[in-house]
Amino acid sequence: MPVAQIHLLEGRSDAQKEQLIAKVTEAIAQALDAPEASVRVILTEMPKQHFGIGGQSAKKLGR
Repeated sequence: MPVAQIHLLEGRSDAQKEQLIAKVTEAIAQALDAPEASVRVILTEMPKQHFGIGGQSAKKLGR
């Protein structure tokens, strides 16, 4: 059972996250010749102030 864990900043719509899950599932299934039903995708959203870029939070940088 392949498992993909993706960390991303908060702010994307539910529709975008659904599309991401579908596309990642499809890619993994094709690359590994595995049934899509066996693929698991875990999305972990984090607040922008919990992600640093060059010594500053993404929130402070306006990302």
